[in-house]
Amino acid sequence: MKDTICAISTPAGIGAISVLRASGEQAFAIAAELFPKTDFPRIPPQHAQFAQIIDHDQVIDQVVVTKFAAPRSYTGEDMVEISCHGSIFIQRKIMEMLVERGCRMAQPGEFTQRAFLNGKLDLPQAEAVADLIDSQSESTHKLAISQLKGSFSKKIHLLREQLVQLSSLLELELDFSEEEVEFANREELSRLLAELRDEVEQLIHSFKIGNVLKTGIPVAIVGQPNVGKSTLLNAILQQDRAIVSPIPGTTRDTVEDTFNIDGTLFRFIDTAGIRQSDDTLESIGIERTYQAINQAAIILYMVDVTLSKPEDIRAEIARLNEELNLSEKQLVVIANKIDELEALPEHYHNWHDLDILFISAKRKVNLGEVEDRLRLFIQQHKVQDATLLTNERHYSMLLDIQSAIGRIQQGLSSQIPTDLLAEDVRVALHDIGCLTGTVTTDELLDNIFGKFCIGK
Repeated sequence: MKDTICAISTPAGIGAISVLRASGEQAFAIAAELFPKTDFPRIPPQHAQFAQIIDHDQVIDQVVVTKFAAPRSYTGEDMVEISCHGSIFIQRKIMEMLVERGCRMAQPGEFTQRAFLNGKLDLPQAEAVADLIDSQSESTHKLAISQLKGSFSKKIHLLREQLVQLSSLLELELDFSEEEVEFANREELSRLLAELRDEVEQLIHSFKIGNVLKTGIPVAIVGQPNVGKSTLLNAILQQDRAIVSPIPGTTRDTVEDTFNIDGTLFRFIDTAGIRQSDDTLESIGIERTYQAINQAAIILYMVDVTLSKPEDIRAEIARLNEELNLSEKQLVVIANKIDELEALPEHYHNWHDLDILFISAKRKVNLGEVEDRLRLFIQQHKVQDATLLTNERHYSMLLDIQSAIGRIQQGLSSQIPTDLLAEDVRVALHDIGCLTGTVTTDELLDNIFGKFCIGK
């Protein structure tokens, strides 16, 4: 990390301002050459100053330059940020001047990678930076901020400290193996391992809701053909996203779009109508409908109120539950087309086994009740003051840690020799190190930071 890197940190294109960064040992010396009429070395660290960028006596722009001295910078190195006017010409010209004077163009995520390597962030926090940039809703923003502040890291570091304590006692026993002394109380070790495994399993379990919130809560709109599924999708999204036609089987593939409700992103999936069909394309669409139901957290099961009977609805839901297991999904039954009735059939009011919402998607009647059910899902799955796992790499590593702890527990119960037990603990500590970034490879870091945008 001896070289000095530079990049444009704001999005490409014309804007009011653009921000360029340079970080590394020569950042201050290079910046000083850009501001010959400014006594750059005398600008106090962590201060911004108005200045002119000059190239061969030509004023390129009037900018605000901010000086960050190591280690009190984002990267932990000497760092300079230049806020210039957002002209593409100006941006390119300043980048050319930086490169000509010794900077190297930064790779994607290289600024954050340096922050990690210089101990400003651990690996989960560094990954949270990318999640924060990608956040599209209030809920994903909150999750990313929580991770960036270290909520997940604190739990993992505490877990590691407990395992280190366990490991040190076992290693001490190995040092006095000839005297057959047990420094580590086996019952206490068993209790500690049970607590550790519970903590890991809670984090693993949290991935289910955390990942859903991060990617958008999947909502599948399903039902027989021509019950108004596409009309409902268009009404919720307030745009003509799906084709609407009175011809059954019009929707032959899933149609997806997202909608933000109270700061939470929902991913709606309009599906092909469920029925027997000899049409090859429609059959493929129906198969994808079942796949969408499997992936969904919420199922909006729609029926035509003018045609369906409660016993038919119950039979169809029972069939779907037998085929797909809907027990872990929130099911909302929606009776559509109430605008075509003078009054609701009496049997609907007396049907207590089904919790039905009566709407008209075409006339946008009672759509607020549908959104209220989606809000209810958020409330039911809101985890107060808890860490939610959102990263697939973390999830995979925690599964490995869970397995490692399981092997230690099995070894304790089988009374295996201390050296074998200690080796199992070392494996668990290695897995935790891979999770937090204390154990890394170039390939791992390139894979993680290569997904970042350039300039971050």
